[in-house]
Amino acid sequence: MSAYTIIIRSLITFISLLILTRILGKKQMGHLSFFNYITGITIGSIAGNMVSVNTENFTLELLNLAIWVFLTIVLDILSLKIPITRVIFTGEPTIVIKKGQIIEKSLKGLRMTLDNLTMLLREEGVFTITDVEYAILESNGEITVYRKENTHPVNREDLKIFQEEPKYLPCELIVNGNVIKKNLKEYDLSKEWLNNQLSKYSISDYKEVLYAELQSDGSIYVQKGK
Repeated sequence: MSAYTIIIRSLITFISLLILTRILGKKQMGHLSFFNYITGITIGSIAGNMVSVNTENFTLELLNLAIWVFLTIVLDILSLKIPITRVIFTGEPTIVIKKGQIIEKSLKGLRMTLDNLTMLLREEGVFTITDVEYAILESNGEITVYRKENTHPVNREDLKIFQEEPKYLPCELIVNGNVIKKNLKEYDLSKEWLNNQLSKYSISDYKEVLYAELQSDGSIYVQKGK
């Protein structure tokens, strides 16, 4: 393609993409479902090919771009009008922690690891599962956390409450029956200490444990597997 052709195609594609995205409407990136995200990538790829690939019929490529945008709009409208369509294309929120307990079945259905779950919780400022009453994974991949009543943040200065610094930063000790050795080493904790802590829960085998977490005061939180 000549430089002139590339310039003309780029201008037409840019203007067309600008108009079509305005038609699609405003939606924050954080509110996009996985389907919307993939659709956006596809539309961007089509627009890129229109400029860089020497196709014989540029008009058909432009039509292809318009069809993708049109189908996306149609699916958005169907999702608003027909609830089952919304479930099929965007999914449903899933409860992953209920009444302080991790829902193993939900994690397996989502193909989500405990590491993924604790990472999402940390992004919400929650460093220990014991603070969580409910956690819901939204259809856009973000997590919504409802803390236990006694863990809602307050202004300690206003309440004139002063506490000692925590001994530890909460961290994982056992995940799916496997001991996280580097975390034990980080806080100079031995397996003997861990075994003693587990014995308080009548646990003699690590495989019995779905999740164990070191608390800031040096105690541990333990949830058995099923």
